[in-house]
Amino acid sequence: MADAREANARRLRRLTQMRKTDSISGACRALQGIWETGRKPEAIVLRSSLLQASEERSRLTRLVLPKGIALRFYLLAAFEAQCRLNVGEEWENALPLSGPGSWSDLVAIDGAYDTDSATYMRSTVGSRKLENLRLQQIKGALRTLEELGGEHALVTMPRGKSGQRQYKKFLLMNESGRGGNQTPDVYTVPARHWAAARTITIPAAFFLKGWIQVLNPSEVATWLILRMLSRWAPNKHTTSGVYLYGQARLETFGLRDDAWEDGCQRLREFGLIRFAQPPDIPPGTSSELKTVFSQPIRLRRRYEPHYWQVTDQGLNEDAAKKLDQELTLRQQELETAARHRAQKRP
Repeated sequence: MADAREANARRLRRLTQMRKTDSISGACRALQGIWETGRKPEAIVLRSSLLQASEERSRLTRLVLPKGIALRFYLLAAFEAQCRLNVGEEWENALPLSGPGSWSDLVAIDGAYDTDSATYMRSTVGSRKLENLRLQQIKGALRTLEELGGEHALVTMPRGKSGQRQYKKFLLMNESGRGGNQTPDVYTVPARHWAAARTITIPAAFFLKGWIQVLNPSEVATWLILRMLSRWAPNKHTTSGVYLYGQARLETFGLRDDAWEDGCQRLREFGLIRFAQPPDIPPGTSSELKTVFSQPIRLRRRYEPHYWQVTDQGLNEDAAKKLDQELTLRQQELETAARHRAQKRP
């Protein structure tokens, strides 16, 4: 419980700093500009191969890391590509890494924090210093995406004469990775009408309202998996919700129990998913059917997974504001629980 309290406090502190420095709203404005000057897609299409496990872990879950922005950057790159390119067009880098109109503009960070003084270091608070830190984060993300290794790499970068990475010339790979051929499988924009088992759709609001900036990698992974399940079984998702047992989750997606359970709980608090509810009863429904649908959801038996429904309405809220509310409330609850435990000690 103490770890949960400390982790939540740290997350709330980082969120507060990003809001204070206009980091989140600045990144949202930059993404909005890309969207408005581009094709204005209602949703970003992601190949489901990113989620599917191979050799115990998927490319997605290998990017669920405590530090770094690799998963966020890959999704941002897909967003930028689909705002700019038509279906089937091949990706090539159109943005500089830093400076005005760059990849750095699309990423929100909080800065360097000094734990001894419990303050943010002044040398990293200014806009120029933050831009340097964002550039470091982007380079780190590109290394992580490349170091997935071999055919799994989601980015490739040419090398200079002395072997150094040429970050500015990076190539984005398809969600299934570089592939095993000599010619890399460079990213192309997928079609939205592809079979449900092959694609996932991410509403543009996920990027434009700041959710991409504030959700943890494990929460993003959990949310994407639930979105995939909702496409696999749309009728079941609507009527009774979707679920995933631990063994199936690990074998299919490679996501661990703690990441899944914590991710589902936070996503529910943030309003992006909910416990399964019966469908809305349309006008004119017979009294017998109304009686069936009005029954409360059955109690979940021990060891049975929760049934979930994805609720895209929550994406239209300001992500930073919503998280500030929910994390503050959770911190108060965790602090109260800690005080009660301390009072019970002999």
